[in-house]
Amino acid sequence: MRENQRLSALIEENTPMTDAPLPEAPQPLTPQRPPLPDHLSIDPRSPHYVAAVFEHEVGIRFNDKERGDVEEYCISERWVRVPAGKTMDRKGQPLLMKLRGKVEAFYR
Repeated sequence: MRENQRLSALIEENTPMTDAPLPEAPQPLTPQRPPLPDHLSIDPRSPHYVAAVFEHEVGIRFNDKERGDVEEYCISERWVRVPAGKTMDRKGQPLLMKLRGKVEAFYR
C-alpha cells in the first residue's frame, strides 16, 4: 500500500498542473513521390532515366492493359519499347520493339 502511495506521489510531482496542450507526436516522414515524366527509361545509361522515380513502384498501362515488360515509354508520342522475345544484341542488351498506342503511367 505504501508503495502505491509513493508511486502516486511521484507521478503527481512530475505531472505539470497547467492546462497547456501536450506536444504533438512527430509525424512520420512520408517520402514525396516525384511527378512521372513524359518520357522515362529504365536503362541508367539513357538521358531519360530518373532514379528518384524508381524508388517507388511504377506501373504502365498500354492500350488499357497493364504491362510489366516496358523498358521505356513516351506518353506524348504515344509509344512504349518492350523486349522482342529473348533476343539480345551484341552487348547483351535485349532488342526492343516500339509499340504505338495509348500510354498511361502511374504509381502503384
